[in-house]
Amino acid sequence: MTKDVVVEHGESSKAPLVGPVASGVGRAVSVADVFLRFLAIIGTIASAISMGTTNETLPFFTQFIQFEAKYSDLPSFTFFVAANAVVCTYLVLSIPLSIVHIIRPRARYSRVILVFFDAAMLTLLTAGASAAAAIVYLAHKGNVRANWFAICQQFDSFCERISGSLIGSFAAMVLLIMLIFLSAFALARRH
Repeated sequence: MTKDVVVEHGESSKAPLVGPVASGVGRAVSVADVFLRFLAIIGTIASAISMGTTNETLPFFTQFIQFEAKYSDLPSFTFFVAANAVVCTYLVLSIPLSIVHIIRPRARYSRVILVFFDAAMLTLLTAGASAAAAIVYLAHKGNVRANWFAICQQFDSFCERISGSLIGSFAAMVLLIMLIFLSAFALARRH
């Protein structure tokens, strides 16, 4: 006697059996992905707004002669704001795709796309934060050999804001790394 196996259209007899536990883990990873994306959005938008609205004016002897420090005076800070804005926009646009993974935790190709773009955005954010961090360091410490003086003794409010904006950006970098690891974990579970 032979056993007849009925295979419906679209099914394969070699398809792995996935139980509710595996599906639950996939959904948990997808929910964590959405949550981390929201946190990264908050970090990048806060950094961009904080840096983009930073300026301080100090009077020098009289009200007619003033020194002003603005973020737009330094190209590194402008690049920092632009990088955070681009990454924030990407994260907002990636939320719907990330929500699809909650509904369909076994989606593979869309997760590969997210890993690729998450890595690209991590690179952009790292470049912007690193450039800004170098200037913040010079603002705090100066460079005696190059005759660059530390300006944070005079422009303390300016320096506090630019330093604080770096914190949000570096936190978003850590969150993007976690997103890449989560997606890699989800992809590795399918093989």
